[in-house]
Amino acid sequence: MTSKIAQDRTLEHMPVSPYLKSLRERVGSDLLLLPAVSAVICNDVGDVLLALSHGDDQWGLIGGGLEPGEEPISAIAREIREELGVEAEVEQIIGAYGGAGMFITYPNGDRCAYVTTAYACRLLSDAFTLEEDELREVAWFTPADISRLDTQPYVPRILADAGITI
Repeated sequence: MTSKIAQDRTLEHMPVSPYLKSLRERVGSDLLLLPAVSAVICNDVGDVLLALSHGDDQWGLIGGGLEPGEEPISAIAREIREELGVEAEVEQIIGAYGGAGMFITYPNGDRCAYVTTAYACRLLSDAFTLEEDELREVAWFTPADISRLDTQPYVPRILADAGITI
């Protein structure tokens, strides 16, 4: 996994907020440092919810970028609601993460470096609806299952800090 951390990840399709779109109109594809949030969502038996985004074959956490003026805790609740169609309880901050594992290059050449605040979260309903514009699949995995998955570079570090041994 070390070699992947040093490389940019490429994603095929992700919705763009009006704020980010306006930035891109001014700076083109230059590297942007952007704040983000990530959710470590566990169920009652300790399984972890992971997602596959369109054009990405690595499993990741639910999350996304903050909007101007948005509190990170509000952003993670919004991202869960948007991506899964369900409310969540945000329990606590796990940590803040950045660095090489958080670089993304999109197919159009846009480059982003995210700094994400990760939160431990619990869904308030088991019946969620996948936002198909952003995600192509979500699934619950045991920690042992996760150790055998191809995950995004930041996932093992965040899960370890959440007390989840994979």
